[in-house]
Amino acid sequence: MQTVSCKAWGPPESLVVEDVASPRAEPGEVVVSVKACGVNFPDTLIIQGKYQFKPPFPFAPGGEVSGLIKEVSAGVTHVKPGDAVIAFTGWGGFAEEVKCDARQLIPLPPGTPFPLAAGFVMTYGTSYHALKDRAAIQPGETLLVLGAAGGVGLAACEIGAAMGARVIAAASSDDKLAVCRQHGATETINYTNEDLREAMNRITGKRGVDVVYDPVGGAYSEPAFRSLAWKGRHLVVGFANGEIPQLPMNLALLKGASLVGVFFGAFVKAEPQSAEKNLRELMGMLAAGKLKPLISKTYPLHRAADALNDVMQRRAVGKIVLLTS
Repeated sequence: MQTVSCKAWGPPESLVVEDVASPRAEPGEVVVSVKACGVNFPDTLIIQGKYQFKPPFPFAPGGEVSGLIKEVSAGVTHVKPGDAVIAFTGWGGFAEEVKCDARQLIPLPPGTPFPLAAGFVMTYGTSYHALKDRAAIQPGETLLVLGAAGGVGLAACEIGAAMGARVIAAASSDDKLAVCRQHGATETINYTNEDLREAMNRITGKRGVDVVYDPVGGAYSEPAFRSLAWKGRHLVVGFANGEIPQLPMNLALLKGASLVGVFFGAFVKAEPQSAEKNLRELMGMLAAGKLKPLISKTYPLHRAADALNDVMQRRAVGKIVLLTS
């Protein structure tokens, strides 16, 4: 089978597309024939040795796939060969086949296309966990989404709007912001040519926002935190900017505000029943037409480096997905 191998820490161009032996399921595992694999920002970090975990070499990036069960090991009874599934692999998904723990599978809802399934769970799961569980956002509250045109950002715009929030999208171009308006944002800020804090004061009448959704970090985090309203919540989702910001802690004191961490992968492992409940609710929202995931681009497996560079260089709007055929 074909796989995208990371053999040393480095940029996407250092990855090697090669043929390797098919994996075999060990006790408690299954092998999935991959149809599609979502491309996420953590994939760009894991190949550089910058993520929370470092797999042994060689490995393939790719943490969420959709496909068909190829093989099950003894003792696995809840799925069988031929079943369509979504799998959370951590890594290994940039391949024609991947093995994973059978407990990391979710049945693919009937009629759901493989590319949509591979690009839905991680971004929408992260954003729903952030807004529902960590921020406890309420109807009528105001939500600022930084990096709003990216995968998790666009998901946050849609979910925030579906939960009754007023959504303000901030992104780096007018074209990206036009997409955000199609996915739930009612106000927008181009922070390339507009001061973020001044724009927030203008839009909110200097009241501030109730929740900041921040997958970007860097220079935008502090002005966003300063724009929180009383008892506001700043969600720390990631650092796509590449810089981990340093926030003056007196700001939290003065605003009665909360700095709240969001780590979807750890949540799934620590609270699997809650994660499964969230996914059922998301699938219901999807079926009701409240969510309209945007798969803006697909690449064949051998162009994985191009897909990763789109994400690293923040060219992606919505979600990018790799296809194996």
